[in-house]
Amino acid sequence: MPHLRFQVAALSALLFTLPFVHAADDAGKGTGNEQPGKVKTAIAKTLGKIRLDGDMLAVLKAHENLRPKAIEKIDVPAARANPTIADAVNALLRQNGRSTDPAQLVPGVTSIDGTVQGGAGMIPARFYTPAGPGPFPVVVYFHGGGWVIADKQVYDASARGIAKQAQAVVVSVDYRQAPENKFPAAWDDALAAYKWTVANAASFKGDVSRVALAGESAGGNLALATAISARDANLQKPAHVLAIYPVTQSSLNTESYLENAAAQPLNRAMVEWFIDKLLDNKEQLKDWRLNLIDAKLAGLSSVTLISARVDPLRSDSAKMEEALKKADVLVERRDYEGVTHEFFGAAAVVEKARNAQAFAGERLRKAFGN
Repeated sequence: MPHLRFQVAALSALLFTLPFVHAADDAGKGTGNEQPGKVKTAIAKTLGKIRLDGDMLAVLKAHENLRPKAIEKIDVPAARANPTIADAVNALLRQNGRSTDPAQLVPGVTSIDGTVQGGAGMIPARFYTPAGPGPFPVVVYFHGGGWVIADKQVYDASARGIAKQAQAVVVSVDYRQAPENKFPAAWDDALAAYKWTVANAASFKGDVSRVALAGESAGGNLALATAISARDANLQKPAHVLAIYPVTQSSLNTESYLENAAAQPLNRAMVEWFIDKLLDNKEQLKDWRLNLIDAKLAGLSSVTLISARVDPLRSDSAKMEEALKKADVLVERRDYEGVTHEFFGAAAVVEKARNAQAFAGERLRKAFGN
């Protein structure tokens, strides 16, 4: 099986470097043809059938049926209106005659919308609370979306699942996004939201002495960066940091970027598009907040890293694990075969997502002393 995986990875990387792939898939740019390129789509489908679990494939098929446009070919408003993996999960649930009500999918957790302090004013947030009198430990959670798209609603299932599995209040933060608010606005909001949560945890059944950080994709980067900033500002040390397929470095030529260059639902061209919208200039790529593997990591709280095998960001997690170990930070990484980027929030229909959420909850509960 490892030998087959190596062959498939090598084939994917080789195909994506061939000139005909780029020529065929770039042909639609600027012509009104905003659908994903036919060649890259064919490659992704073929390799997906070999590499992905059946339930993950079903999610990607449901997503394809919603006809998402290729993000790298459209503008920001259109990208924000694109169907998401969360939409695909709901489509599958309806197809199978199941409820899409979050309260039924994750019983025992209630949610209410509110605000928290951001870097330049109050920003939206959603508070998820387990059943019981509390006080509960608290997790400040940052959603994914390349710092440009998505919001707390798109990542509702992830935050809700963490609240259930960790038996913790989860504060899901809608930080400011680019290009309206470019780098480092999201990072400023993340740190401010953490400070606000520590100061106000008692007002929403939270235990101020047990506040952790978590995030997914771009939000995983924010969670790790906030832990570093909190240490440098002599703030309360987070109880734990949970980072789910985080961005931890700025090179697009890692093993997993090359291996999964044409993957769905995240690929190399999309990441380039996100970075273009995020930054004012390429010099900012050198900032430690985008290159966490080169930041000063000593003294951080324990960290959990979750990665997906079919994901351009898989190597980011592996490199982060290595950097944390070199800094003597307690870290555990779990890499999930057969799934893609965005799998974590698909627990309603994907077995590995349920496993990953259970693992995340176990790690958080241990850090909280539960």
